[in-house]
Formats: sequence, structure tokens, C-alpha cells
Amino acid sequence: MTETSAHGLSTRSVHAGELSDAEGAVHTPLYNHSTFAFATTADLLDVVEGRKAGNLYTRYGLNPTIRSTEAKLADLEGGEQALAFSSGMAAEAATFLAHCRTGDHIMCIGEVYGGTFELLGDNLPQVGITTTFLRADEVDRLPEVLTGRTRIVFFETPANPTLTVFDIAAIAAQARTVGALTVVDNTFATPVNQNPLQHGADLVVHSATKYLGGHSDLTAGVLTGPAEHLAPVMGWRKNLGQVIAPETAFLLARSIRSLPVRVRAQNDTAAAVAAFLETHPRVARVHYPGLATGEQKRIVDAQMRGGGGMLSAVLDANADQTAAVVDRLQLFAIAPSLGGVESLVTQPITTTHHGLDPAERAKRGIADSMVRLSVGLEDADDLIADLAQALDTD
Repeated sequence: MTETSAHGLSTRSVHAGELSDAEGAVHTPLYNHSTFAFATTADLLDVVEGRKAGNLYTRYGLNPTIRSTEAKLADLEGGEQALAFSSGMAAEAATFLAHCRTGDHIMCIGEVYGGTFELLGDNLPQVGITTTFLRADEVDRLPEVLTGRTRIVFFETPANPTLTVFDIAAIAAQARTVGALTVVDNTFATPVNQNPLQHGADLVVHSATKYLGGHSDLTAGVLTGPAEHLAPVMGWRKNLGQVIAPETAFLLARSIRSLPVRVRAQNDTAAAVAAFLETHPRVARVHYPGLATGEQKRIVDAQMRGGGGMLSAVLDANADQTAAVVDRLQLFAIAPSLGGVESLVTQPITTTHHGLDPAERAKRGIADSMVRLSVGLEDADDLIADLAQALDTD
């Protein structure tokens, strides 16, 4: 594999993890094979028993396309190792199941993806793993709610859809007092804007469907961190059949090669869009890391290198009026998901947090009039003009 640790992020995005190919391919080829042969039984046993790295069986992740992509993903996050999954939810589920047992406890801080709420709140209790949910404004209560059975402290930063940023170092320090792992969802920030492992996180998870994939044409997840923390997760991934497909790993590696260029452009455009919305009379609030003030700004300045391509705005409107604004948008497609080259818009009450109790949404600052924007690669002036016409039409 190419040695790239001394190089910059863009260089590493292109070259990290790439395998030399006997045919002269400039990138690791797609090895669309379920199994791999060995010259001798001794060679096979070296791989099976872990004495040598190698390829064996794709469901195990022992496929050259998958291994190459994982090496690239680990490099970008500064992790010792990475595991690629069929989805971000698969990565989360395997992590929780690997590091928790019946009777164990998880702490979830702030707003998270609706599927994560369901996994933690509905699915894991069926196997005896419970979760305490702290709102963003309750993070100071963390020391009092951690217990000797807490195994994982989990949060997104920035959070979905409020864009709240959390102090990774401070939370990780609290988690260590009870021996819990800190697991950070870095989907919104991406490795371009933030590296949680550098700030004390033990594991980093991504929905690679989003910015890492970047083109709305694949579904994948990734977990990155020290090998000792990933080792127990491997067995769950293998036996639950959660490994990424070689075809998807190939597409993901393709996308990562352009990740820094895409995300930095989205940072700039999202900042311009956020600045426009902040001054619009029909917008009550804008949530964007680049506009943070006070303690939030201190955290952003300490751990982020860019504001990201995601923002949310609360309109001075009711739910129906907000939907009408959304429906008038022409360049922003009405759709869930995020992180692609095309700009997307959604009301969280209709998609990501539709299943959350309205009273709970209100407590968490997820208003009926909130819109979440995923800013793509269109020209900033065009996106701003689209928002202006949608907001200004009676």
C-alpha cells in the first residue's frame, strides 16, 4: 500500500490504501469475487490464523477492494484501522452489540439521526441494553448520569438537525472516569473538517452514504479507531452479514479521492447561504457552525477546520407555511439524506425526526418550521436566489 502519512489530506485521499496492480491500474481495481485461492494450505492458514494479512472470503471483509478502501478511510481519520459496512446503521449496531452486554448502559447526548433513536430506544432494550438520552442543554448532567455499567457515550457533532457542536475532549474525559468508550458520529463534519480521534474519541462512525460517498449513489458505513476496539466488532459484522459489497467499496474509494475538494467547496457555499438566511426577515434562527457564538464558537474553533455543508433554519411560519416554502424551491430537491453534489432540503418533522413525539421534538429545538439544507456544488448565487424566491413568495 502506498505510504502517505507525511502528505496532505488531498494527496492522502487520492493515494492512501491503494494497491499495486499487476496490470498497471492507477487505482485498486474492483475484485468482484466471493472467495480467493491459495498456493498452499500453509498460506491459507497464515491468513485464517492472523499471521499474515490477506484475502480469503468477502463476507469476512477479506477482499482486496474492501481492504484497500478501509485503509484509505483509516488514514483520513487518523485511525489505526477501519471497518467498512453496508450502511451507517450497520456500523452503529455492530459497535453497540460488540461493546455492550445485557445489563449494560449507553449514554446518548444531543440530537441524533432518527434511526439511531430507534436503535437505541426500541431495538437494543429488547436484548437488555438500555440508553439514557440527554438533550444538548443537559450535557452538564453527564457526570451524574454515568454509571459503572455505562459502556459507550455516543453523540453526533455537529448534531442532526440542530447543528449543535459538542466538546469531544471534555465528554471523552468524563467517559473515561467510568471506563466508557466515546463514540462520535462524524458524518456531518467529515474528516476534512474534524478528526474526533485527535480530540479524545475512541471510535468514529460515519454514514458513508453521505459526504464520503458524495454522489447519492451508494449506501455504506464506516467505523474507525484503534485495532483493539475494532476487533470485537469484526465478529458481529461478519456473522450479521454487514460487510460492504466490493462494488460499493470501489465506488466509495472513487468518491473519497475528491472528498477534500467537494467538502471545501460545500463549506464555502453553505457559509454564504447561512449568511443570507441569517439576515432574511422570514427566518427566525439559523443553525450553522460557522455562525456560532459564545461557548459554541469556542468549541468550533478548537476542533473544527470548516463549518460543513449542512445547516438548518427555523422560519417565522407554521408547519404548512414552511412546507409551502419548501415546495417552491427549484434547485433544492425535497429529499432525505445529505452530502451529495446536489442540494437537498427537508423538514425534519417529515423525515429524519417524523417518528419522534412532537413534545420531545419541541424540547430538542426541532421546530415544525425548521428546514434542513444540504448544500451541494451548485453556485452559491443560484442557491441564494432560489431560497429568496421561495421565501419571498406569498
